[in-house]
Amino acid sequence: MSNAPTILEKRLYTATATAKGGRDGHVKTTDGTVDFALAMPRELGGTGAGANPEQLFAAGYSACFGSALAHVARAKKIKTGPVEITAAVTIGPVGEGFGLAVELTASLPELPREQAEELVHAAHQVCPYSNATRGNIVVDVRVA
Repeated sequence: MSNAPTILEKRLYTATATAKGGRDGHVKTTDGTVDFALAMPRELGGTGAGANPEQLFAAGYSACFGSALAHVARAKKIKTGPVEITAAVTIGPVGEGFGLAVELTASLPELPREQAEELVHAAHQVCPYSNATRGNIVVDVRVA
């Protein structure tokens, strides 16, 4: 297994966001579509009166994984019916710092379980978030 970073063959899109004040601050994208307060979750001693980085990561990963699954299904000419991806992102101590763990749960109620599991595992190979996290954090992927 290589530790070399993945080099993009072509840059298709770049999202840019700026956070001020860290976990108790504000985040905004350059196009203004994301623009809101951040707050530490109550479980970490904060007010919980705003979004937090783990929620943003969970939202991005679940949406991206759903698109990766749709991409794989189209390539295999499989009609999935409704698909729902839930990402649970957990933060915890790792040595002197902190780390993340992810649980991805896919619901594909109109597909036989074996076929749903095949699609989910194939999506995990092509999803940019999965590729970015692979070998760095634990990502458990399962079908509901």
